[in-house]
Amino acid sequence: MEPPASKVRVPLAATHYVYGARALRDFGDGYTAVLLPVYLTALGLGPFEVGVTATLALFGSALATLAVGFLGAHVDQRRLLIAGTGLMVVTGLAFAASSAYAVVGLVAFIGTINPSAGSVSIFVPLEHAVLSRSVVDSERTQMFARYSLVGALAAALGALASATPEVLTSLGISRLSALRAMFVFYALIGLGGAALYAQISAVVAPIADKSVSALGPSRGIVYRMAALFCIDSFAGGFAVQSLMALWLFHKFDLSLATAALFFFWSGVLAAFSFPVAAWLSKRIGLINTMVFTHIPSSVGLILAAFAPNLEIALVLLLIRSALSQMDVPTRSSYVMAVVTPPERPAAASFTAVPRSLAAAASPAIAGALFAGGFEAWPLVICGSLKIAYDLLLLKQFRHLRPPEES
Repeated sequence: MEPPASKVRVPLAATHYVYGARALRDFGDGYTAVLLPVYLTALGLGPFEVGVTATLALFGSALATLAVGFLGAHVDQRRLLIAGTGLMVVTGLAFAASSAYAVVGLVAFIGTINPSAGSVSIFVPLEHAVLSRSVVDSERTQMFARYSLVGALAAALGALASATPEVLTSLGISRLSALRAMFVFYALIGLGGAALYAQISAVVAPIADKSVSALGPSRGIVYRMAALFCIDSFAGGFAVQSLMALWLFHKFDLSLATAALFFFWSGVLAAFSFPVAAWLSKRIGLINTMVFTHIPSSVGLILAAFAPNLEIALVLLLIRSALSQMDVPTRSSYVMAVVTPPERPAAASFTAVPRSLAAAASPAIAGALFAGGFEAWPLVICGSLKIAYDLLLLKQFRHLRPPEES
């Protein structure tokens, strides 16, 4: 008789394969998020079309993540992860071969392109469920901090790699061909991820009883968190990385090489904020860490919208990067802590999907504002809504503590 999924402990080596796959995936996301507006512009599209493409990508990711989260409670999670990497391969090759806007939009919707270069994807709920079984409660936040650190450093290197098309262009390759080559490489990254996920096949055990609800006793808590996360993600959609790159290109005429360097350091700062967040959460708690690091980052974003020159804008955005992602490992840890183990895939999915759906609406609005000449508005709206979310989160959940804080 097999033990239930809640009692299955994933060997530590398996977490390393997940970390490696996350690193590969975020490296690809890191450069595609920067190159997406560049590629679409090279195809003759404008800011509004860039925003709509980002919206389609996030909306499609949300629907796929919802399905994956509920399937993950009953279906072999390793198979679902490998299927996701197969979709990465198809996405990269289809983007490289596409020229028509309709085709690009369709591929963005059904594929894995991530305009936010963050932890929003079909892989997240499955990886969270696998990782949560590998540690005890007291180590869970540190584990998620390492997981986020690996991903953020890889995304930073990916952002730096977004300058590769300029190198290829200097060698005589056309700009469009150089950009398409990067999407072919994205497909190869998917193959690498599949090879790593294949190594965890023997240690992931789904719930065998199909009658067990994917989301049960913690349903009310999850719904409340999902509602608040919608506010945060709708706000974040106004400033996803592809749109921030577009803002810097348009407002300050930033070069692709300089943008790559900026997003690299931005990613590095975000990466090293994760272990700080884990350390801080042990002293002031997960919810307090999420709120009191998030608010100053939002203030920095609002100030950047009115920066008189590029230097001040970049400094403010770097300060924001050092603070804005500290809620990522703490939020993941908190969600996994306040639900039962069998509910974890569905809880991760159900808190991620509304976030993706909410975030999907705002890039198109931001693109329209950019196209209309209101370039500061998306940043101001983003920062203001995020501050409102933080205050509501503190009010609603400051008394619901995870086991290690009780």
